[in-house]
Amino acid sequence: LSILLSLLVPAHTTRSPDCGGILTPSGLRYLAEVSKPHAESVLRHDLMAPPAPDPSPISPSSRNQIVSVKVDKFSLTLIPDTGMRLSIEVDLSITSAPSTTKEMRLSILADLHVEMNPEGNLELVTSDCKPTLEEVQSTEEMDRSAPHKSSGSDMDKQINIEKICLEVSKLLLFPNERLMSLAAPFPITPSCQVQYLPLAAPMYSEQGIIISLQTTFQVAGTVIPLPVSPVPFSMPEPASSSPSHLILAFSEHFYTSLFSALEESGALNVSLLSSLTTATLAERITQMGSLFQEDLPVVLQAVTRSSPHVVLEEDKAIVKLFLTAQIGAGSSLFQSFLSVNVDVTARLHLSVVDTRMIISVAAIEDIELSLAASDVGPVLAALLEELFLPTIREEVPAQINVVLRQGVFLPHIASFTYTDVNITIHKDYVLIPCNLQLEAKTG
Repeated sequence: LSILLSLLVPAHTTRSPDCGGILTPSGLRYLAEVSKPHAESVLRHDLMAPPAPDPSPISPSSRNQIVSVKVDKFSLTLIPDTGMRLSIEVDLSITSAPSTTKEMRLSILADLHVEMNPEGNLELVTSDCKPTLEEVQSTEEMDRSAPHKSSGSDMDKQINIEKICLEVSKLLLFPNERLMSLAAPFPITPSCQVQYLPLAAPMYSEQGIIISLQTTFQVAGTVIPLPVSPVPFSMPEPASSSPSHLILAFSEHFYTSLFSALEESGALNVSLLSSLTTATLAERITQMGSLFQEDLPVVLQAVTRSSPHVVLEEDKAIVKLFLTAQIGAGSSLFQSFLSVNVDVTARLHLSVVDTRMIISVAAIEDIELSLAASDVGPVLAALLEELFLPTIREEVPAQINVVLRQGVFLPHIASFTYTDVNITIHKDYVLIPCNLQLEAKTG
């Protein structure tokens, strides 16, 4: 039993979130706003479709026909601890004979929430739906009688308002295929991918809809084990209601895991061409002369010797890289003569473009060089720094930034991009409040 339990514990601890997001009430309002034209087009298609042939002997002239469908009101509001309420009011113009047109109002009130299905995908579910159909009377009629609801009429049967309730979630612009796109794998480098997996159904608070995500990284198609987070991460809730549509949060562990995945894929191994040659080095290290008869360019081949580490402080993100540089000569046949441990501490700069986070090494704060092995006798630390520090200081950030320049896709749903982004770095996590923007359809 103890062996079984020991096997279960690591499996359980890996299921902890390292990032997440809060869709705020203003984000819900935006989703309702962009869904309104979509809902109108779906309802127009459903309600104005030619009716099925009626076997009853009613003459065709008395058949009701909907000639216009206009969504007057479309709103999404948050119900803390429960889900969302969708409220729709639709104005219908109906002709029942060549000369008579009446106005009806279809009201739909539906409660929605997001569940997690057995496949691990988020799914929008309708828990309650109440449709009503009323006749909108003219001013003279309203003077004579109170407004009345038409019920049990042939109009109710023709519209089939119950069917609308069955498919009410399709009136929103983020039905289930869009929610599934949240968990799609995204490329970082040709061999490295990132995937955000929802850990549970979202929670609903006054601040918004809170989704916890766990990141997995794949290298050459295989999910790689990541460093274990020392502290479980939970979405930091804003103290007051945020004007942003969405607040994304990423833990320190997320960034360390990202750099670990890049290290695992070999993307952080770099080849640096120095301005030195074997002849110029021989002037400072005398034993070089006996190793190389001809003058050759000096190359530094740096590989990671242990996993990188990211530290987040207030307004500051730092990456620590632990490299070993083989210093050698020759382009076709590389011959190493020095091995140097290089520890680099560098500031990271974070920005967002569309749905990608662009991470770059902005400035090196500290570099430590120490001799690991030498074929040319002892070399003092001061001489190592004088000879190789300028190349390392300039080339390491430049080459890592080439690897990172495509950016890392943020969790997002298809067809939406991020604007008005504001990034704040706190101790242990990064907060990214932003607005949603529906991308214009092309073609």
